Amino acid sequence: MQDPTPTLAALPPGALSGVTVLDLSRVLAGPWCTQTLADLGANVIKVERPDSGDDTRAWGPPYLKTPGGEDSSEAAYFLGANRNKRSITVDIAHPEGQALIRRLVLQADVLVENFKVGDLARYGLDAQALLALKPGLVVCSITGFGQTGPYRDRAGYDYAIQGMGGLMSVTGERDDLPGGGPQKVGVAVADLFTGLYSTVAILAALRHRDLTGQGQVIDMALLDTQVAMLANLGSNYLCTGKAPGRMGNAHANIVPYQVFESSDGHLILAVGNDKQFAKFCEIAGHPEWATDPRFLRNADRVHHRAELVPLIAEVLRRQPRQHWLGQLEAAKVPCGAINNLDEVFADPQVQARGMTVPMAHPLSDRLQVVANPIKLSATPVQYRRPPPLLGQHTEELLSEAGLSPAEVQALRDQGVIG
Repeated sequence: MQDPTPTLAALPPGALSGVTVLDLSRVLAGPWCTQTLADLGANVIKVERPDSGDDTRAWGPPYLKTPGGEDSSEAAYFLGANRNKRSITVDIAHPEGQALIRRLVLQADVLVENFKVGDLARYGLDAQALLALKPGLVVCSITGFGQTGPYRDRAGYDYAIQGMGGLMSVTGERDDLPGGGPQKVGVAVADLFTGLYSTVAILAALRHRDLTGQGQVIDMALLDTQVAMLANLGSNYLCTGKAPGRMGNAHANIVPYQVFESSDGHLILAVGNDKQFAKFCEIAGHPEWATDPRFLRNADRVHHRAELVPLIAEVLRRQPRQHWLGQLEAAKVPCGAINNLDEVFADPQVQARGMTVPMAHPLSDRLQVVANPIKLSATPVQYRRPPPLLGQHTEELLSEAGLSPAEVQALRDQGVIG
């Protein structure tokens, strides 16, 4: 199928138009960072291994469906983190491949990589060597544990980082209840947060570069990010010396503030103050709860959680979810549905906000991507290119770098490019 990439010259410039990013990362944290930069208008060149490419190209099923309904070669995982990029295949273990990366660096503003600590130095492509080649370059290195410290040589994976960084100690049901024990979050939040923090760091470094001409090295670690994103729980521990435990879907300091079951599904009740509790009691048909000394104030409700929560659960179980949500929302009592993904993408608010985008793909006309949530008034996010096929833009990018067709063919004959 012909490449359906639209004519890009007609598109208005994005916020990061003119910024070129050389992306040597793979899997999720790095590609999430570079996809965000690409969505904002940066020219992102994704460097992949010949033959196999980014690991996530093979992380399926599910795969993108062809027009005939068959599985294509493109894993949904890869498609979720690599739009608006161009793919070039380069074997950096080959001296000619290393020379090619240096040539691309001369045209780049940013390089993002997530190799193990010291790996790129074996190829003469470490941060210091690249900064010597181009002093204005911003190099962002993303690893599990950072460039320093006793764990620097370890491989880092999101699941392990969620455990090591404390998140799983506060996620999941209490140990004394059925199903109790540590739980990971359902998506790779350590990877995703690290990708976003990396984006912020790159933008700050580009601002510094624009002011001074000086590039720099950004050292991002999944473990650092996971510790930072403990947020108020980390602050609570540092102030008290007491480690918080798992509360399941309940809240340590507010009652009722948890998941309850209705007659046809679950809902969230998130009462934030005593006035909201009184309104809830009216809706529940038990106004006397609001004047009961055990439940009068939030502190009382926290102390008598074991008595109040079963009473609420018994009432909410009697009616369907929408019965309660409609009344609670009308009374401005905080609440919410627990939607599966069918319901999420069918939700009128999600649709009104344009949170899915169709994109023409070389292998399918069925591609839908989750939209970028950033809404900019003057330089909106653009969906210029579908996630690339492996090496799809190799010849195009090498031509832009000044190589002749004969030089490109010579590199292909040597196995330097795919």
